[in-house]
Amino acid sequence: MRRRDVRRLISSGSRFEAEAGYSRAVVDGERIFVAGTTAFDYAQMTIVDDPAEQARQAFRNIEKALAEAGARLGDVVRVKYYVPDAADWPAIVPVLGEAFGTIRPAATALICGLVDPRMKVEIEVTARRDSASSSG
Repeated sequence: MRRRDVRRLISSGSRFEAEAGYSRAVVDGERIFVAGTTAFDYAQMTIVDDPAEQARQAFRNIEKALAEAGARLGDVVRVKYYVPDAADWPAIVPVLGEAFGTIRPAATALICGLVDPRMKVEIEVTARRDSASSSG
């Protein structure tokens, strides 16, 4: 069986994953499902207050999971943004453009509650590896 045919679980080391019984990402063949990811620095278990910086840290966390899966942001085909306060959206949007401006995945943005009041954005992505992207 080829390596890509095997389901693989990826962890960030976050205590949230262990407590709630989920993986940061799941690789299932060519598809990579990255769980809703927030701005926690999982090594320090800290989070900044600024919504734009939270989005940047969430993308760093996502990029780390994608790299472990053999992919990168350019492989993302679907993204969902969860924001508890619509007033934070204008500060977050430019960061989304920095990350996905040329990639342009299908996207959905929702205004909804998150489990921790310090969280200003949560980002979930689905990526697809192909031979061109996973080799470089």
